[in-house]
Amino acid sequence: MEARRRAGADAESRCDVEELRRLGKMLDGRPGMLEGAEVGCFLAEALLRIRDRSGRICPLVANQAQRRFAEKRGRQNIVLKARQMGISTWVSGRFFLKTITQPGTMTVQVAHTQKAAESIFRTVARFWEHLPEELKSGAARRSKANAGQMVFLELDSEFRVESAGDGNAGRGLTIQNLHCSELARWPGDAGETLAGLKAAVAPEGEVVMESTPMGAYGAFYEEWRRAERAGVVRHFLPWWMEAEYVAAAAEAETLTERERELVDTEGLSLGQVGYRRTLEARYRGLMAQEYAEDAESCFLASGACVFDVEAIDRRARELGEPAWQRMGGRLQVWFPPLPGKQYVVGVDPAGGGSDGDDSTAQVVELRTGLQCAELQGKLGTLELARAVAELGRGYNGALLAVERNNHGSGVLAYLDGVERYPRVYGQAGVAGWLTSVASRPGMVGRLGVLLVEQPEMFQSARLLGECRTFVRHGNGKTGAANGAHDDCVMAMALAQAVRAEMVEGSRDTGSGRGEHAVSWSALCWP
Repeated sequence: MEARRRAGADAESRCDVEELRRLGKMLDGRPGMLEGAEVGCFLAEALLRIRDRSGRICPLVANQAQRRFAEKRGRQNIVLKARQMGISTWVSGRFFLKTITQPGTMTVQVAHTQKAAESIFRTVARFWEHLPEELKSGAARRSKANAGQMVFLELDSEFRVESAGDGNAGRGLTIQNLHCSELARWPGDAGETLAGLKAAVAPEGEVVMESTPMGAYGAFYEEWRRAERAGVVRHFLPWWMEAEYVAAAAEAETLTERERELVDTEGLSLGQVGYRRTLEARYRGLMAQEYAEDAESCFLASGACVFDVEAIDRRARELGEPAWQRMGGRLQVWFPPLPGKQYVVGVDPAGGGSDGDDSTAQVVELRTGLQCAELQGKLGTLELARAVAELGRGYNGALLAVERNNHGSGVLAYLDGVERYPRVYGQAGVAGWLTSVASRPGMVGRLGVLLVEQPEMFQSARLLGECRTFVRHGNGKTGAANGAHDDCVMAMALAQAVRAEMVEGSRDTGSGRGEHAVSWSALCWP
């Protein structure tokens, strides 16, 4: 311990750039003089200060979860954790030390909101403010310190904290250290934002993605699933690794089966069991999300997927490949049209263009509801009208059910005036289907029932993937989770709603113009 004390005094007094460079090369080492401790952990305790939960300024001493992360850490990491385990603070400290000990370093931390970014930056600013004066006025002197940015001119290093809501986060930079905080809660297309940031990381850079779970969907869930195949180190940190999570001890004779299991397999104390009971009472169904106990159920129990997750996953494991594909995979066909069969095509139009949403069409057989084909792509209004007209003609002159909201009115106009398609669904004499607050719940509910009762009718991995990320938001509305899409879901819900209306009402809801069918063999697009 005396050797460690002397080393701490040395760290505070040696403040030139060369000394910092030497320390930077040793951060991951475990020299004998530190009795097996990692240099980075030692320097965090010696140099960095945090504000603890009681408001006191104290050294950054690694807790159990932080030590577990440090021991297992790789160059690329993903951390699935319970709430308030201190990982963001620990990563901030590690990356701050790397920034001031390794010249030429660019560190970027990205939080899920601007408020969270400001909180992280206050933590980093506190690190700097409590450094020894020799460092602050010497090699680690800040030449620039704006909101969310520190520049160390003598070291040619920079530390930034940004919000994932900023579309320019990390753009144009070469990043040595990237920390993605609460990735599961990033707004917008989180996958696209993350991909841009990761592309900016230098080949030998360090990446930490961390979050509490929020449903089995989205960028964080996908990164966690493929982590091992991608060479990313997975860290799971359950709530009981935080020493302060204890309460009045539960009585041993009152333990439930799950509590007894945790005592036996994880070594929980009766005080921790007591704390767990307070969590159950406070968070109820959200406990598994906020205070994770295992790396699987926390995803499945969290979030608010509208559809039956088990049914979706079971069907997804059974799927085969399409019979064939066209348009570069945008059109997938499982069952070609059969003579005498009738079909419905549900169409969910979008604006098209490289930055627009995908337009989608789902072909289902009228009697059974079987999914036969799926078209999805960034198609302009006229291009989509032509594509679905040809698709409908190929499927024995199918009934085209086009959502008339927004861009749908343009598609319907082209189907009528340019394609002169004979059978277009209409309501009360108006072409198209209107998705409204009144019709949407029934559409979604019907699709949910079919996924459970007749999952074999669905063939598309794209569709099931969107069903997996179709959630109920905090305002009660349903739709795609942040960063996900629901074009395939809504096109299928529309097709099944129109099909049910036709079968139950035994009526032809088309516009009645003469047939213009073409042979299936003639169906093709460039």
